[in-house]
Amino acid sequence: MSHKIWQKNNATSSEHADIVGKFTVGNDREFDFQLARYDVIGSMAHAEMLVSIGLLTADEGQQIQNALQEIAQEIEAGEFKLDDTVEDIHSQIEYLLTQRIGEAGKKIHSGRSRNDQVLLDLKLFMRNELEEITRNVQILFNELITLSEKNKNHLLPGYTHLQLAMPSSFGLWFGAYAESLTDDLEMLRAAHAVCNKNPLGSGAGYGSSFALNRTLTTELLHFDTMNYNVVYAQMTRGKSEKIMAMSMSTVAATLSRLAYDICLYMNQEFALVSFPDSLTTGSSIMPHKKNPDAFELIRARCNRIQALPNELTLLTNNLPSGYHRDVQLTKECLFPAIESLKQCLTMATFMLQHISVKHDALASSHFDVLFSVEEVNQQVHEGVAFRDAYKNVASAIEGNNFHPTKEMHHTHEGSMGNLCNDKIVAQFNSVLGQILKS
Repeated sequence: MSHKIWQKNNATSSEHADIVGKFTVGNDREFDFQLARYDVIGSMAHAEMLVSIGLLTADEGQQIQNALQEIAQEIEAGEFKLDDTVEDIHSQIEYLLTQRIGEAGKKIHSGRSRNDQVLLDLKLFMRNELEEITRNVQILFNELITLSEKNKNHLLPGYTHLQLAMPSSFGLWFGAYAESLTDDLEMLRAAHAVCNKNPLGSGAGYGSSFALNRTLTTELLHFDTMNYNVVYAQMTRGKSEKIMAMSMSTVAATLSRLAYDICLYMNQEFALVSFPDSLTTGSSIMPHKKNPDAFELIRARCNRIQALPNELTLLTNNLPSGYHRDVQLTKECLFPAIESLKQCLTMATFMLQHISVKHDALASSHFDVLFSVEEVNQQVHEGVAFRDAYKNVASAIEGNNFHPTKEMHHTHEGSMGNLCNDKIVAQFNSVLGQILKS
């Protein structure tokens, strides 16, 4: 016998119900396990609120809290199961409550719809996952800043159009990606703010005739505020996921670009960075190969994550107000991408902890042309007009008579002689504190 909290006595025949049920549930049950603890947390807050407005007695409320605590412990211990006969995680928890404490368990759904129940679970889940992603970004950021400071005096070829351009430094290169993560963190902060609003009490999207205390559940669940308008609260389903996906895509873009640089710099013709053999892969027929597979997969995964906002846009586009089952499929898009991004952040940090840079990267005369602008600027300092200095240096290069000193004199903010890493760290920590407030 199936346990569906919406099932009526005059239900369609079992055969038809099973056919429709399997199709409409799809893969949703697989993702429900990730929402289990949040469903319990939300139910505990809802039950406490029901006691406060008199829809549950204090004794009933305590029975529910005790039973939910037991279920929470089972989830934490990995002992929680979703019965084959139960439609989803929400049905399972309500069914367990009813089985364990009887009539009190049947009352917990008062003033609540599965719509706002799912919304709440997702908001709590996304808020937590954004905080987890933020912590992973923080670890990678710190590693990049450490590498930037450690290698600030080691020069690196700078490229435009993939042609030799001007001298850079490993300090600048690592620091650039650190500051990129600072801007990415702004996007994560914005997504976190959107997800940190309480939808509970919006019901099926049109509120309730019960005098629900939404302020209380907002406080109990540690939301910053609530989605006030009950119709809009339902409209955030799909929108919140897309905004989170957009923030994830910016992090993914930074990782993808970093991965591309490293794959390029590992190439033997560049040979600017290297890793221990144990962190690279070989070839079945070419003994010399040391392939950057980890970074290639980071690049590929992150490129796929960058497609996620568009996928969610197409999935939820042109829906009218109110709830629609289409939004169920957002889990299939979002949940695996979250896990993939966290893995990419962790792997990138691990690999960078073992990176080696070429300390004399610009020693060869092949790189002399990188210092052409330095020479032009030096002549300008000596009183030569810029255009004349430019022609002088160009003529020397064309005549194979350009022999720069390779001395660098960059002192302005953000240049290789003045990285401003302390300012970048301060900016990062300021945004970080707005996300990780506790």
